[in-house]
Amino acid sequence: MTNPSSPADRLRSLLARGTILIMPGCHDAMSARLIEAAGFEIGFMSGFAVSADRLGMPDTGLISYAELVDQGQNICRATGIPLIGDGDTGFGSAQNIKRTVQGYARAGFAAIMLEDQVAPKRCGHTEGKSVVGRDEALTRVRAAVDAREAGDDILIMARTDARAIHGLDEAIARCQAFRALGADITFLEAPVSEEEMRRYCVEVDGPKMANLIEGGKTPLLPPSRLEQIGYAIAVYPLTLLNVSIAAMRSALVSLQRGETPASIMTFEELKQAVGFPDYYAEEARYRAQ
Repeated sequence: MTNPSSPADRLRSLLARGTILIMPGCHDAMSARLIEAAGFEIGFMSGFAVSADRLGMPDTGLISYAELVDQGQNICRATGIPLIGDGDTGFGSAQNIKRTVQGYARAGFAAIMLEDQVAPKRCGHTEGKSVVGRDEALTRVRAAVDAREAGDDILIMARTDARAIHGLDEAIARCQAFRALGADITFLEAPVSEEEMRRYCVEVDGPKMANLIEGGKTPLLPPSRLEQIGYAIAVYPLTLLNVSIAAMRSALVSLQRGETPASIMTFEELKQAVGFPDYYAEEARYRAQ
């Protein structure tokens, strides 16, 4: 039974509008707050970005379920918008996958993304990845759907990385099978042309997500074009991580020169960004009279 005020139902309502959703990726509570403050209606917790932020390590299966769900809980608590969480491969057997789905739902996510890579997985736009057989991929989705049907109010996004290993036909066939099993959203990772993107959208029903990584394998089409092709969501998973690293590097160069970084905020702006005004207002409400 769904809850009209739940993150999952808010995401269902957004998808039902039929217009493309622009979804920036976040890596911590602060970046999630900034996404909401900028007026976006939805956000994405990227496993690549969390691995970089939390561990300072690449997205090669090094981060654990416990670390991701802990980061996700902090991220979800920091915002009021629905968030989709990267659940990697589900972290094990069908039973592990069900536990992962349950954990993400209880952390506050509106949806969880699960993929068909062989563990340890890696970023879909990097080299050396491989996928499990179709039967195992379907078992993962079936387990996730079972967890949802058992009462965890969360949408299931089923992802395939089969395009890079077995070709577009197999990737599309997997997405079709994911939908038949009950996946709410599909995600065919790393199509290499607009023609491939269009074919995926024509041949697979239901909401679909385009993954837009600056310098990645998929064409960076504008949102209006993606909507025309048939995508429901355009995710920019690494943009905030990318520009934050660039800004920090630039600031460090300035500090080495004994200079104040050019793009630095005032202290008042910084306090505003992290939530001091709200804290002070609440503090005043409970101050002893």
